[in-house]
Amino acid sequence: MRWFLTVLGVIFGVAVFLFLDYALPSRQTVRITNTYNRLTEIGANAFFYASPDTGTVQNAQGQRDVRFIDTVRQNNKPYVYRNEDTGWIWPPYFKYDSSNLHAQATDLKSTAAAPQWVNVTSYGWRISWLSIYPNAISVRPVAGPDVRPFNWPAQLILALIGAFLFLIWRMWNQFRERTIDPAVRSADEAWDRLDARADAARDHIASEAQGRVRRWWNGIRGR
Repeated sequence: MRWFLTVLGVIFGVAVFLFLDYALPSRQTVRITNTYNRLTEIGANAFFYASPDTGTVQNAQGQRDVRFIDTVRQNNKPYVYRNEDTGWIWPPYFKYDSSNLHAQATDLKSTAAAPQWVNVTSYGWRISWLSIYPNAISVRPVAGPDVRPFNWPAQLILALIGAFLFLIWRMWNQFRERTIDPAVRSADEAWDRLDARADAARDHIASEAQGRVRRWWNGIRGR
């Protein structure tokens, strides 16, 4: 049973880590090379795109007109963002300014000869073989490629989650100390009393049986 609980705990921990890694905002310093719209086929990866409730429109072939932002990181490796509204659904970024963000990103395009570095706040993963892209939330210029703004939104959310979990832990401990532990002690004491009575009854029955056997044997022997 212990190994099963251990495996269950590990699976739960990994699921929580992946959930937070996907949903929490991240920040990267990059250089924007291109911005464009593209008809993108939405299929099994629909979970990683905006919900239709945000006003997105798909044609009969399951294609959606999605805005993209091409960037290059400091190590010269490409990194592509999508730019979609999130609406009020999931995740709760309440983003409705994808058009404005697209215009801002277009204005910040630059070349390797005259780079303009920007810091992009986004959420999500980049998985090439599944055509999954992180969703850009905001873009702002920075002084250079080595600038790493502090990711205070993610740290604040983690702090709130930690405080909430600590509160739940404290409430559970108080509930256990006030309700569960006394009930367990009472049940243990009742079980001990019942066990003691059972032992006494068993000893009494054994003694009575031995006495009867002895009297029967003595009667046979004529004593």
